[in-house]
Amino acid sequence: MTEVSARNFLDRLFSAAVAAAHPSTCLPPALPPPPAQGRLILLAAGKAAGSMLEVAERHYLDEMGVDPSRLVGIGVARHGYGRPTRQLEMVEAGHPVPDAAGLAGAQKAIDLATSATADDLVLVLLSGGASANWIAPAFGVELDDKRALTRALLRSGANITEINTVRKHLSRIKGGRLAALAQPARVVTLSVSDVPGDDPAVIGSGPTVPDPTTLAEARDVLARYRIDPPPSVAVALRDPANESPKPGDPAFAGSEYILISRPADSFVAAEKIAREAGIEPVLLGDNLEGEAREVAQAQAAKAKELKAAGRKAVLLSGGELTVTMRGQGRGGPNQEYALALAVALDGAAGIYAVAGDTDGTDGGGGDASDPAGAYVMPDTLARAKGLGLDPAAFLANNDSTSFFEPLGDLLTPGPTCTNVNDFRAVLVDE
Repeated sequence: MTEVSARNFLDRLFSAAVAAAHPSTCLPPALPPPPAQGRLILLAAGKAAGSMLEVAERHYLDEMGVDPSRLVGIGVARHGYGRPTRQLEMVEAGHPVPDAAGLAGAQKAIDLATSATADDLVLVLLSGGASANWIAPAFGVELDDKRALTRALLRSGANITEINTVRKHLSRIKGGRLAALAQPARVVTLSVSDVPGDDPAVIGSGPTVPDPTTLAEARDVLARYRIDPPPSVAVALRDPANESPKPGDPAFAGSEYILISRPADSFVAAEKIAREAGIEPVLLGDNLEGEAREVAQAQAAKAKELKAAGRKAVLLSGGELTVTMRGQGRGGPNQEYALALAVALDGAAGIYAVAGDTDGTDGGGGDASDPAGAYVMPDTLARAKGLGLDPAAFLANNDSTSFFEPLGDLLTPGPTCTNVNDFRAVLVDE
């Protein structure tokens, strides 16, 4: 297989994974009928919020003929991820570090939920990124303090479950509080999962489901990663008023939660592409966690084993890897994985890879133009050497973007308007 054909094949796998998770594919069959009398209140948040709102608005207005006066709502998506809507408000806000736009958008969502009556249906369209996009700090905590804490958590190496444990105890919308605000209305949540294990309490920090975590556990996360929080955060995490509603709370009696897309669905689509091409798919799991460079080393060893056995196969894996920042470079978990993989493969012939975030961006500065990941080719290190690039030095500085950029090996699909987490494929050509 040539490098061109290998790269094209990897692109097809990534595209199939994204398409399987796009709201245009998975949302329409799950949309509930509108309420008999009251309003249909649509509240969307996350990287798929724009596309989910767009699909839902078209469904209810055009296909079901709902009176526009009965349809109200707002969507808050990451900057660059908004979609055109006809009457529902669309807001673009900061991610992964929240901003004032997210603060205003979350408050409008809270106001709409609070206004709901028993005749209304509150339809929550949730996807990964909602934790940053719906930012409603607990009373006494300023936005700048939440921003500072978010940056510290992202650099610490904490996983998404740990980060969201903290977020849920510093919020007026997360950790089940949105469902409580919407009482006595019926609440239906349709979500696209971006977390390992597809736990509703973790996806978007679980605004409509019971929260099993506690204030004490949130404090433990900060202690574990040696994070010294702003004073207002420390006070809030000791205040019993900021404990989240737990399983069994009557706030969830009228609430329904449906997962409409999971990482596993995307890998089914990718496996189908591989089999059709006569290549054996080897799924290592859709919920892997751990340091990006350590996972890369293990998968490089597995790819070499397959190569030695003469198998034509593709290693597939998803989940959410982490990067403990020690340098000052640019990049994200997928790019760092790709760089560590290139180092570990050391130019092994016949092994190609792509690693990318299905939302279209991977770490970086929070811009919609940030790369989603990177490709690894058998000649990656040789080409880098020709340009005077030392992969070990870039890895030590967490500067994977700057390594792959001059090689032309960044994966740059742009915003996909969905998100089922990371997608990695390591192709072994016999």
